[in-house]
Parts: sequence; structure tokens; C-alpha cells
Amino acid sequence: MRLSVGPISYYWERNRVLDFYEQLASSPVDIVYLGEVICAKRRLIRLDDWLEIGERLEQAGKEVVLSTLTLLEAASDVAALKKACLNGRFTVEANDISAVQFLAAEGLEFVTGPSVNIYNQRTLGLLAGKGLRRWVLPVELGLEALRDLQSTRPDGVETEVFALGRLPLAYSARCYTARSLNLPKDDCQFRCIDYPDGRLLKTREGEEFLVLNGVQTQSARTHEALSRVADLRAMGVDVLRVSPQAENTFSIIGLFDRVLHGSDPEPLMPGLAQLLPTGVCNGYLAGEAGMQHEVR
Repeated sequence: MRLSVGPISYYWERNRVLDFYEQLASSPVDIVYLGEVICAKRRLIRLDDWLEIGERLEQAGKEVVLSTLTLLEAASDVAALKKACLNGRFTVEANDISAVQFLAAEGLEFVTGPSVNIYNQRTLGLLAGKGLRRWVLPVELGLEALRDLQSTRPDGVETEVFALGRLPLAYSARCYTARSLNLPKDDCQFRCIDYPDGRLLKTREGEEFLVLNGVQTQSARTHEALSRVADLRAMGVDVLRVSPQAENTFSIIGLFDRVLHGSDPEPLMPGLAQLLPTGVCNGYLAGEAGMQHEVR
């Protein structure tokens, strides 16, 4: 079982992004996903920069995958998508079915991210025939669905599970970060950059509930599958994904690396909880409400 780091979901300062990947080059991570997946207006790092970062990571022994936008809203987004798909160097993670269609038409192998709705064996088989080489389980599906999908997984297709990160719950054409600051989307002033882990939203009772991240809505609590590594390994899962957060990502990677090399996750769970901003959840894996936390 290998370890991956997903694309950065948030809008970080350029130097922060560059420093992050410089450190990641010497980490025990096997696969790195690069690219802007949330908002096309976030352009501090452009495609050429991602390709240059990818080349350095590849030289450090990492498998590099270029991730695409999840929500395409304009012709310019489609043009940027096609350019990324035709990068000529790295495999592409499709986060929207239009990317799947384009990559399949070009005869290129691809990965699907958690936003591509692979819910059944028929879909998995169909996409495998179009060039799917690895898929990420949608975060709302649990271990029971995963077991069913793994039982008839096509040959040559790997399975990846979103194992650590705030859950990506929804995407919208409206930018809720801008709206929460009384700004129109067309004049958002790039205020996302003020919230390197997204803007926390509480209920009227003061409970931490959701996180606003531009056009994306996330869970407030951080989903973890560290406690279920044994179950995932038994099902033949190939890759566990850690989603970057503003602080402590490398400490989290270290915990996952220890468990993948034989450590018992149970005594590590209190330490993991301390590294996360607003508590832990993994209810979806157990077939419960996503905000619950079930440990085995």
C-alpha cells in the first residue's frame, strides 16, 4: 500500500506552495497530485510552474499526477483543461467528466478524483475501458460499497482512498467565501488567501459545521482513515491519500507512514487528533453520518 498527497485545496501564497513541495520531495510519500482543483481565478501558480514542480518531484522519485479543475464554468476553463491534459509528461487526474471524455478521446490513461461519481461496478468497468488506471473512492461511500466494487475491479485498475482531510462536500458556481464577506464573485479580491485552511462556518448554537473554500464547501471536521488501514489493506486498496492542510501535514504523513510499516494505529490516534484543526470524523466509512467518528 502506497501513500499519496492530494492537490492543495486552498489558496496559498506562492512561496508557501513552493516551500511545501520542496519539503515533500524528501518525505516518505510515493505519489503527489499537483494543480488547481477549486477555482480558475487562483493563478499564483500556473501550469508551467506545476510542470516544473512536477519535474523536481519526479527526480526525487515521486510519481507525479496533474490534477484538473472540479468545476468548469467558462470556455477558458475548458481550454486550460485541454492544455493540462496534453501536457505530454504526467498522467492527469480528471475531477470532472469532461476531462474523462477528452482524455479518453486522446487515448490517454488517467486517474479519477473523488468528485467523479464512480458508485457501481458498471461505471468502474466502463471507465476502465476508456483508459482509467486508478480511481479514488467518492468520500460519501463506505467500506461496504468499497468491498463490493473491489470484488469485481477490472484488471490493471488501482484503488485509492481519501484517507485524511476535510471532506469535499459540494461545489457551486457561487463563491461562498466572497459572499460571506459581502463581495461579488467577479470582485472577490482573492480573499480566499486570507484563509489557508478555509473559512470556518458555525451553527447558531456555535457548533463548527462547515468550511467555506471558494466554490467548494467542506466538512469542518477532518476525515481520517488511519484507524481503518487494516480494513482497507484487506480489501486490496492500493493508495491512501492525505489532503494538505496549512499546518502539520508532514507530521500527519509521518503517522501514516508508521502505520503502513506495521505500527498499531490505536495509540497514534490521540496524536493525530491534536494535529487537526477542528476534530475528527470518519462516519461515511462505517455507513453512518459523515460527521461521526467510528474507531475499530
